[in-house]
Amino acid sequence: MSAPDRSPPAPRPRLNLAGRTLLLLAAVLLAVLLAVSLGSVNISPATTLRAVWHGVSGQALSGDEVIVWQLRFPRVALGLLVGASLALCGGAYQGVFRNPLADPYLMGVASGAGLGATAAVVLGWNTALVPPSAMAGALLSVSVSLALARVGRSLPPVRLILSGVVVGSIMTAFSTYLLLLTEDRVRQVFSFTLGNLAFGGWTQVLTVLPYAALGGSLLLLLARALNMLQLGDLTARSLGLPVERLRLAVIVAASLVTAAAVSYAGIIGFVGLVTPHLVRRLWGNDYRVLLPVSALAGGGLLVLSDLLARTLTRPTELPVGVVTTLLGGPFFLYLLRKSGDES
Repeated sequence: MSAPDRSPPAPRPRLNLAGRTLLLLAAVLLAVLLAVSLGSVNISPATTLRAVWHGVSGQALSGDEVIVWQLRFPRVALGLLVGASLALCGGAYQGVFRNPLADPYLMGVASGAGLGATAAVVLGWNTALVPPSAMAGALLSVSVSLALARVGRSLPPVRLILSGVVVGSIMTAFSTYLLLLTEDRVRQVFSFTLGNLAFGGWTQVLTVLPYAALGGSLLLLLARALNMLQLGDLTARSLGLPVERLRLAVIVAASLVTAAAVSYAGIIGFVGLVTPHLVRRLWGNDYRVLLPVSALAGGGLLVLSDLLARTLTRPTELPVGVVTTLLGGPFFLYLLRKSGDES
C-alpha cells in the first residue's frame, strides 16, 4: 500500500497581463453601463444600449433614450475621460519624480485651478467663463513652479516638488482671501473645489478630449524613457537619455491634461494617486503597461464613484470628490501599511 501523497497542492495559475487587462476592460464597460442605466429613473440595459447606438448613428431618439444620450451618457463619458486623465498623469508624475506620493496636482495645478475658478465666481463672471479661468490659473501655477525650480538648464526634482508646494500654498491663500470677501458665493466655489460632474455635457467632453488625447499620447510615447529614468539620472544620461528635456516634457504634458480635466470637473482627489499604485501591484512597473492600464482603471474608478455620488444620498447628490476621497484615502493607507509590513 503506497504512502499518501503529502506534497503541497500545485499553485493555481495566475492570469497573465492580457487576461487581467481584458477583465479590467470588461469591468469598466459594466461600470459605464450601470452608471448610464441607474439613476432617479432606472432604465433597462437594452434601452440604454439602443439609445447609445441611436445617438452614435444619428438616428431619432424617443422616450428614455433622450435621458440616456443627452443627460447621462455625456456625464459618464466626462467622468471616464477625467478619471483616465488623472490616473495617467499620476502614473507619469510618479515615474518622472521616482516618488510614489506624486500625484497630478503636485505642481500646484489644483490650487491654481481653484484660484482661477474662485476669481471668476467672485468677480461675477458668466458661469461659462469659470472653466477657462480655472485652466488659466492651473497653467499659471505650473509655469511659476517651473520658473522657480529651474537652475540654469536643469530642473532638479526636489526643487520642482518644493516649488510646486509653495506656489500651491500661495494660490490657496489667495483663494481663501477672495472667499472671505464674498461669503455668499462660497457654496458655488465649493461645488467646484470638491469635484462635480453634474454639469457634464457633450460640449465639455469635446472640449477636454483634444487636451487629453494630445497630452496623453505624448505621455504614452515617453513610457519607455520613463522606464530608463527609474535607473537613476546618471545611468539614464549614460544611456543617452536627455533627462531634463524628458522631465520638462512629462511635466508640461501632464499638467496640460490635468488642467483641462480639473477645469471642467473640479478638483477630484486620490484618483491620480491611488490608481497607479494599485495597477503597479497587479501589472508591474513597466510604464509601457502601467500608464495605459492606469488610464483605464482610473476612468472606471471615477465612473463608479460618480454613480455612488448620485445614488447614495438620493434625491440629493454628493460631490464626487468626497466619494473618491472616502474610497481612496483608506485604501491608500492600507497600501502604505501593507508595503511597510513587506519591507
